[in-house]
Amino acid sequence: MHLEVNQLYKQFPTAKSSFVVLKNINMYVEEGEFVCVVGASGSGKSTLLRLIAGLDSPTAGEVRVDGVQVTGPSCDRGMVFQSYTLYPWMTVANNVGFGLKLQGIPAAQRQQQVSFYLDVVGLSGFAKALPKELSGGMKQRVAIARALACQPKILLMDEPFGALDVQTKEAMQQFLLQVWRRTGTTIFMITHDVGEAVFLSQRIYVLTAQPGTVKRELKIDLSGDRTYTTKRQPQFQHYIDEIIELLRGKQEEVVLAI
Repeated sequence: MHLEVNQLYKQFPTAKSSFVVLKNINMYVEEGEFVCVVGASGSGKSTLLRLIAGLDSPTAGEVRVDGVQVTGPSCDRGMVFQSYTLYPWMTVANNVGFGLKLQGIPAAQRQQQVSFYLDVVGLSGFAKALPKELSGGMKQRVAIARALACQPKILLMDEPFGALDVQTKEAMQQFLLQVWRRTGTTIFMITHDVGEAVFLSQRIYVLTAQPGTVKRELKIDLSGDRTYTTKRQPQFQHYIDEIIELLRGKQEEVVLAI
């Protein structure tokens, strides 16, 4: 799997002219990588993810997956949103298997894949439960299992833990790393949480705002397995400080311009 974003521009029309959200975005993600994009509000993070997912079209530039230009949604790109987007009337198992059913996967094979991914996310015992019976973190696990069940080439995540409390969020970060290691799935994740990005990813793209541009690409090199103790490493804090300085620099430019 190889994701390529080439000279991507996105602008939206306004009453008098147009508003440029993303400008000259160039990125790549290789198979098995975990890559995060961080940026302040207004940097076009979610717009970028929608363009990669094929839910919107760029004004200029292109997105390619394995050399094929993205022109719309496809099962090769799984999507996990901040909101859980589960069907409340369906059981957990039926929610996870919904995409497979749409693809026409036979029932026996569908059940096998659903069982496997429920085991991956630690929810085998909740297959017959309804979403209302689950906690926020469990609902997001179901959403991740549903996306993974279709076996996408890349999993796109739009601030998936933004609605969770701090303790649950930290547990879900550790959980996501375990899923990534177990499945080998390529992950491209949007977040405004700098610490989260440093903890999870191998590389980070820092976006500045107005319009969104790539300020820096950083390779994250932290020693040992990533656990809660990783966040105590001096190097972990160094990465956070470096990224915050990059984001602050653009904000100060905007204030001075005003």
